[in-house]
Amino acid sequence: MNIHFIAIGGAAMHNLAIALHLKGISVSGSDDEIFEPSKSRLEKYGLLPEKFGWFPEKMTANIDAVILGMHARDDNPELLQAKKLALPIFSYPEYLYEQSKDKIRVVIGGSHGKTTITAMVLHVLQLLGYEPDYMVGSKLDGFEVMVKLSNNAKIMILEGDEYLSSPIDLRPKFHLYKPNIALLSGIAWDHMNVFPTFENYIQQFATFIDLIEKNGSLVYFSEDENVRMIAENSREDIKIFPYHEIDSYILNGQTTLVFEAKRYPIQVFGKHNLQNINGARYVCEALGVKPVDFFEAISTFAGTSNRLELIAKNAKTLIFKDFAHSPSKLKATTLAVKNQFESSKLVACMELHTFSSLNKAFLNQYVGTMDSADFPIVYFNPKTLVHKKLPAISVEEVKQAFANEKLFVFTETEKLESFLLEQNWANMNLLLMSSGNFGGLEYKSLAEKILVEC
Repeated sequence: MNIHFIAIGGAAMHNLAIALHLKGISVSGSDDEIFEPSKSRLEKYGLLPEKFGWFPEKMTANIDAVILGMHARDDNPELLQAKKLALPIFSYPEYLYEQSKDKIRVVIGGSHGKTTITAMVLHVLQLLGYEPDYMVGSKLDGFEVMVKLSNNAKIMILEGDEYLSSPIDLRPKFHLYKPNIALLSGIAWDHMNVFPTFENYIQQFATFIDLIEKNGSLVYFSEDENVRMIAENSREDIKIFPYHEIDSYILNGQTTLVFEAKRYPIQVFGKHNLQNINGARYVCEALGVKPVDFFEAISTFAGTSNRLELIAKNAKTLIFKDFAHSPSKLKATTLAVKNQFESSKLVACMELHTFSSLNKAFLNQYVGTMDSADFPIVYFNPKTLVHKKLPAISVEEVKQAFANEKLFVFTETEKLESFLLEQNWANMNLLLMSSGNFGGLEYKSLAEKILVEC
């Protein structure tokens, strides 16, 4: 087999390329730019293109399949040549389905929590010797790549992203996987550039449920009204399993689960993670895992990269980073840190960085999302608005949208950093939330300066 990747440098694409290479398939690829960590990882496996750019001459009759990434355009020279030669062209999710259509497919979907739940399920199954194939959206400790494909695995665990599949396939990725077991963690409007109304966004999840295989199973978070509505109106042949936040208590900054009178201290925290754990439990039970085995295994789960990741601490201060940027994630993450360490004050910083978050029509979705922080801070870079071709927003518009009298708003990285370094950090924690990096803020350097001061 010879597989060629158009836009091989993408976060998902380069992991699939490595996975196929490790499976023994001949892989080639092109891209016009590749950044870290994709560049180093492709180089490690001998898959980094010799030159950046698009080369139609790479498309030959010897190629068995072309995998097209979202970074490419629909007029990409290699894509046009592949079409001319009538080569089989797949999107990333299409090819994953092709590799897993004879396996039990578990697809974890939802606006929030899907990476963490997928990681939890994988952690438990790996510890219990199941050795499934998988695709997950974040680097996990103990896993070499974010994608694993094999000939022997009977189960495939897939994180079900609702974003589009490719420039020539505008279906949401999770519509292509056709799960045997599906999970929906919640629905909170995201990707406004693709799904312009909340009703349109909800419909994508209803379609996802309709695509569950005959006599399949749906695990869903019952406290989300929108999820509950579409789950309870699903096909009669689909078995439904509602879940909620699992019982727990917090003592001295440690969360402990309670299940059937037994106690299980865990390494993650927050109401959203207590919901995630119960969802993962139901998925694992559907695959044959006993509850006692699940809870013993989940107690060793340390979380995923960029999800409430502790980057520095001392006796008085903890500093976390998180990928949170949408309103639901922002609210859940801020509340989680405040509740876990309620005797300490919390400085919570978030960056408006995505298309949706920087859109004036979407800004009011953030009302009340940072109310649990003692010092809520929002940062945005006006240059990002120009780059995304969005209308300018003002500091005052951001303050009105969040509707929080305590809110600080910054548009310059240097001023944000200076403000943080001026604070008295004794018995105060810092939470940095962004899908970007606050205009180039060096997290580790900032953390070192803060911890030295306190």
